[in-house]
Amino acid sequence: MPSTTSAVPFQRVAILGTGLVGGSFGLALRKHFPDISIVGFDRAETLQTALARGAVRETARDLASAVRGADLVYVALPIGATIEALPAIAAAAKDGALVTDTGSTKAAICRAAQHSPARQSRFLGGHPMAGKETCGIGQADAELFAGARYALIGSDYDSDPRLQGFAALVGAVGAEPVWCDAETHDWAVGIVSHLPQLLAIALARVVQDETDETGLPLSLAGPGLRDMLRLAGSHYGLWRDVAHTNTENIARALDRLEQAVEYLRTRLRSKELEQEFLDANAVYELLRKMKEQKNGE
Repeated sequence: MPSTTSAVPFQRVAILGTGLVGGSFGLALRKHFPDISIVGFDRAETLQTALARGAVRETARDLASAVRGADLVYVALPIGATIEALPAIAAAAKDGALVTDTGSTKAAICRAAQHSPARQSRFLGGHPMAGKETCGIGQADAELFAGARYALIGSDYDSDPRLQGFAALVGAVGAEPVWCDAETHDWAVGIVSHLPQLLAIALARVVQDETDETGLPLSLAGPGLRDMLRLAGSHYGLWRDVAHTNTENIARALDRLEQAVEYLRTRLRSKELEQEFLDANAVYELLRKMKEQKNGE
């Protein structure tokens, strides 16, 4: 892995939001590019923890101070906060800077970026497909991105060395850059990320409503339910903006799930149920092999 900033065109990085993702990005940069200067912007208590953990080397009192002079501005704020901050970021960013975000939906953020008054900075939508059901700088991990796919929004990356440089940086911290457009991204994550989250919430609701004063059926739960409900530990604050900015895709995904559940309900005594298991087994095996292949690289 590279150990100097000569491998990427970023000497100074501003991380706006030093929680789980922003903090992990800072830790990963410090591990793979120890010479990069990193400044953080967040609440005072969060910044102090980020500083103590080594995720940042210095802190800024305000957003403009953090952004000013940075070659790379890494926005790891909630979606709504990112959209609100984009005009101020664009105004403070130096000529030639690259601004990128980590939001779980991309169309709304990319539209907002297009309408932000920028000088010669460039915006690149991004979404690391990595995370945990828990959040905060205390959960930050330099290996969070290792083996994960990292969505990057654009089609002209071959013509801009800043985009190539960030893609190289993403690869250096262990992730795999995947280029796509914003609408395709939001449709895809609506199925493979947002739907599983809401399925876990719905399943938890059923379990809670069915559990009686004796504790049954929850007291009989085994590891299967715990595995299914891992995402139920996610905080609403992390998902509110996702639901607000990807409503149509999530609603469509829920409709498809409803159809699939109804299909199963009407075939519980049918031979066709076996085929559903076989098809599900195939999807699971594909995901398992994808993980093994990635770990073997």
